[in-house]
Amino acid sequence: MKTAHDLVMAAKARIDELSLDEAEQAIRAADVLLDVREADEYAAGHLPGAIHIARGMLEFKLSAIPELSPRDLRIVLYCKSSGRAALAARTLQEMGYRHVQSIAGGIDAWCAGGKPVARPEVPAFE
Repeated sequence: MKTAHDLVMAAKARIDELSLDEAEQAIRAADVLLDVREADEYAAGHLPGAIHIARGMLEFKLSAIPELSPRDLRIVLYCKSSGRAALAARTLQEMGYRHVQSIAGGIDAWCAGGKPVARPEVPAFE
């Protein structure tokens, strides 16, 4: 029986995983930057310009949002540490998306590298 780790490693063997330095350039060239973490994780902080689609809803949302349906979109994905993003990247490849990349180490590596993180402003209640 395969473990989650086995599935992630198999996905990583078939996707284009970017180093932190490569990720910055890829994000600038991307049509879409996707955060595939859960909503609470996204709300706590995300890469600037990222849109949120949780991995569990990815296939359904991509099919329902016309702007995300072209299979030639340049897509960069990330999650917390890269496991969910690798699985999501592999799923997108299986759906026919041709230009999918994942950030190695996810947002954890991004933050450790001192890269910017967008955090929503919490309204002040006085």
